[in-house]
Amino acid sequence: MTLDMLHFTPASALAGGLMIGVAAALYMLLNGRIAGISGMLGRLIDRATVDHASPLAFIVGLAAAPWLWRALEPMPEITVAASNPTLIAAGLLVGFGTRYGSGCTSGHGVCGISRTSKRSFAATATFMSFGFLTVLILKHL
Repeated sequence: MTLDMLHFTPASALAGGLMIGVAAALYMLLNGRIAGISGMLGRLIDRATVDHASPLAFIVGLAAAPWLWRALEPMPEITVAASNPTLIAAGLLVGFGTRYGSGCTSGHGVCGISRTSKRSFAATATFMSFGFLTVLILKHL
């Protein structure tokens, strides 16, 4: 059994998935907008946007949640096995893909698929396939 298999916790994964789904559904119900993080960041940056409070609160909550969890529950040590230039390049590529794909994983993968959007099914299949392919090439070949 590998170390990764020892850290598989289906109960916490299910609880996290349910919380993400409920948050996305409530955001849509209460605001009439998709809870896509890239769209929210875009609305914060766009000076023409009137309502900055809603996306700001969502993003602050998203950023604060790990710190709150860490205060309540010890978290495992996280090690990143990549250099800073690699992380910067990866971040820029993700940002480019988010712009090019008209949305991010949360917008397409959570909200778009739940709305049965064909474009979101295609986007999610694309980024998941390339994610699997990247891991296969970098870790196993």
